[in-house]
Amino acid sequence: MTDPQVALAMLGIFILLVFLGFPIAFTLMALGIFFGYYAYFDPNRMWRSFNRLGEDADTWTSVTTWIDGFFNNRIFDLFINQTYTVMSNEVLTAVPLFLFMGYIVERANIVDRLFSTLNIAAKNLPGSMGVAALITCALFATATGIVGAVVTLMGLLALPAMLKARYDTSFASGIICAGGTLGILIPPSIMLIVYAASSGVSIVRLYAGALLPGLLLVGLYLVYVIGRSILQPSIAPKPTKEEVPDVPFFQLAWMLFTSFFPLAFLILAVLGSILFGLATPTEAASIGALGGMVLAIAYRAMTFQRLRESVYLTVRTTAMVCWLFVGSYTFSSVFSYLGGEHLISEFVQSLDLTPLQFLLLAQLIIFLLGWPLEWSEIIIIFVPIFLPLLPLFGIDPLFFGILVALNLQTSFLTPPMAMSAYYLKGIAPPQVQLMQIFKGVMPFLFMVFVSMALIYIFPELVFHLPQVFYGR
Repeated sequence: MTDPQVALAMLGIFILLVFLGFPIAFTLMALGIFFGYYAYFDPNRMWRSFNRLGEDADTWTSVTTWIDGFFNNRIFDLFINQTYTVMSNEVLTAVPLFLFMGYIVERANIVDRLFSTLNIAAKNLPGSMGVAALITCALFATATGIVGAVVTLMGLLALPAMLKARYDTSFASGIICAGGTLGILIPPSIMLIVYAASSGVSIVRLYAGALLPGLLLVGLYLVYVIGRSILQPSIAPKPTKEEVPDVPFFQLAWMLFTSFFPLAFLILAVLGSILFGLATPTEAASIGALGGMVLAIAYRAMTFQRLRESVYLTVRTTAMVCWLFVGSYTFSSVFSYLGGEHLISEFVQSLDLTPLQFLLLAQLIIFLLGWPLEWSEIIIIFVPIFLPLLPLFGIDPLFFGILVALNLQTSFLTPPMAMSAYYLKGIAPPQVQLMQIFKGVMPFLFMVFVSMALIYIFPELVFHLPQVFYGR
């Protein structure tokens, strides 16, 4: 076998092992080191170590010389260097801080108060409870960036309330599932930080570029919820005064001031400090983490147990992301050294694709990968395969990253592997069936495809704000 064929075999074995359920990060590291030993094997270096072994050498010297000969391979140096590179990456430093902010906010008992307030404020709108749930999901998902946490918490809080208000089960379930995924797109998004570390694109430009597409998707969701509530009033009945009481204006203003504005101000402060160049993403994430703790204290929800849980979950998730990076960097370095990257590039060029066709093909592959894999694994492992091909088609990696972020919404919404649906099913009342949840998410899945089409047609939705803030 030639080296490029070995590289393809390496990629095939990895995909097979992933489907068999092996841990992805350690599978990447193991395959990277195993095939890297073959790729970087230098017989002369090994025999030079063995030749130091004399005939009268003692047993201990013999053993250590053989060990030195075995480890005298550059793959081990590469693995150590890649680990150090990941751990010293300044972009990734923001990940644990944003995660900590999210976990603290999740435990600060903000969401129930926020949903109740928005439900009262929007009571005159068609589908008012759905609108309140969607806005709460969007705001909470933006603050946390953790899809499972948002869907689970909102499923416990908003779904029973909507079902009690005689909302259609599929309609209510779709709102919560779709709203819970928005945090991986709307800044400050952890997914965009990971993409920035993988691609080398400026994180501040990514945040600026993702803002309008994120708001566009939220707008499409709201249009669908309100529009369908107007066309089919039976799926979202108008709430009675017993379900949503009348509240005086000043009391409602105070409720908004104490529930909606603190969390919105925290998000805007973090995002604004990044976009306007007042702080780096890491510094802004530090402010956000501190602000999350202040909110928890202000709402009298900060306890040592909750703080300990937040720290533990932050460390666990950060370790997963960092080890994925270590494994991915090692794997991709060996894959590229063996010629696999060049072979894929030649194959794609031989297809004679237009830039639009290449984008559609890449997004289709990422869409299919979203069924068995998490977004972190797709961004860290597979997206870097496409990045070297972007200059061949004249595609800006910023534009490509926003499309990927939109596309990854579908990985949580597409049956039969719609993870947000399974999160919701795990905590939903027994009468809520999985097929009802699948039925509810399908219109929102269509909205994601509409937003991607609009981005294709109007790329200025991505490029306008980065150009306004930072120039070309």
